[in-house]
Amino acid sequence: MTTLAPPARSVRPAHLVEHAGEETSNHFRHDLVDTEPVCLRTRTSSMAVLHRSAGSYHYTPEGRKLADFTSGVLVANLGHHPKRWWKRVMEYMALEDACGDEGYHMGVTLTSYNAVTEVETEANRRLLASLRSAPGGGRMERVLWAASGSEAIQKGLWAGLAKRPDGDGIILATRGGFHGKKGLSGAVTGCETDKERDPRVRFISFPKDECHSLEARRQPLDLAPYRAELEALKKEFGDRLCVLVTEPYLGGGGSYHPQKEYMQMLAEFCHENDLLFFLDEIQANFGRTGSMYAFSEYGVEPDLVALGKGLGNGMPVDAVVGRADVFARMGFGEGSDTWSAHPLGCAAVLATLDEFEENDVIGQGSRLATAIEECLVELNGLPSIKHVRGEGTVWGIECQAVDALTAEEVAHEIVRLCYLGDEEGRGVHLLGPLAGKVIRIAPPLTMAVEELKEYFGVMHRLAARVGR
Repeated sequence: MTTLAPPARSVRPAHLVEHAGEETSNHFRHDLVDTEPVCLRTRTSSMAVLHRSAGSYHYTPEGRKLADFTSGVLVANLGHHPKRWWKRVMEYMALEDACGDEGYHMGVTLTSYNAVTEVETEANRRLLASLRSAPGGGRMERVLWAASGSEAIQKGLWAGLAKRPDGDGIILATRGGFHGKKGLSGAVTGCETDKERDPRVRFISFPKDECHSLEARRQPLDLAPYRAELEALKKEFGDRLCVLVTEPYLGGGGSYHPQKEYMQMLAEFCHENDLLFFLDEIQANFGRTGSMYAFSEYGVEPDLVALGKGLGNGMPVDAVVGRADVFARMGFGEGSDTWSAHPLGCAAVLATLDEFEENDVIGQGSRLATAIEECLVELNGLPSIKHVRGEGTVWGIECQAVDALTAEEVAHEIVRLCYLGDEEGRGVHLLGPLAGKVIRIAPPLTMAVEELKEYFGVMHRLAARVGR
């Protein structure tokens, strides 16, 4: 194979990140900026090159070990490459060496478009059983698979709008959320002023100010203004209101975790007024907020729930699950695409369910959650940290300006320093900040508590350097 040399350049791209002593990683970083547009990924001051991953750790091409405080991006709830999980995935795919055609394995097809596989029907059955056995999951009757979170949201909103076949239905979405970038999932992301909006979407208030910190979230919430806002929209649009979509917490919007009574009020309004309550759990399912599903943690019963990320522990598989009568409004092919219900994704879902059902993943996540909160409260004492907030094993660290550095610059500097690590070579992998200045903490649920504390100690010492 011939490798083309990167084009000669006279100016170093502003977005190119390099680190001293990382010759191999820097080579890959150069190749990346020569072959990909910046729009493919979010900005990060580490631009980590990940050579291998195992358990709760990544390894760079230079052999440095990084504690993964991101789980990929809330994906690897079980850790990276668990052997038992991979073994189960391969068993569900039924791969064999013996075959009828020389040079091929015998196994479950990877291309099942417009066909049925046993692994898909088993994944349907097992996922629905898991959801229905959870408090609040009684309306989960059908699985509509997707290949990304954005697609799952899109399909759920299509089903919701089908209530009004004349096309005049209205979607309500909580302001400041993130549901994706494509089509309707992009239309319900953010707020009214971000860009030109789909006229079917109206935004409602989310209590960000009332849950900006752990202390604020523990205070009771006055629901009256939020309920009044909903009643005004009901008066304006009447039966045109079809579906209300929200996240259990604002993930991409800055890690804001509302009081549970707010979510319960939204669900109550929907059920009283014949709206679909659509809970986007893409970033919250499979133990991330404490319970297996966030609807149980928040005490609500959704009509539709979007699942992803942790659903397949690394495989690109997502779904919107909900009431059979809602999906029945859509005809043949209206929710189909090439990769939905692909067998490898379904096998990953089954293997992930096996791990949660046969091992104490939720219990380990609970122990980890307690340790994370303790460590973050200590970190909150640093001059560069304004607030910490979160639940379960998903938290946000809001940075603030220090000396000549803006809050955004502080956040990026902490990410960079944590990647480079301490004098003993211990580093922490973090994502680029959310909403400009919020660092997400979301390690695998399976990470050992003592290891978590050790690397939080590293992070504390490195973050303490910022602004000095």
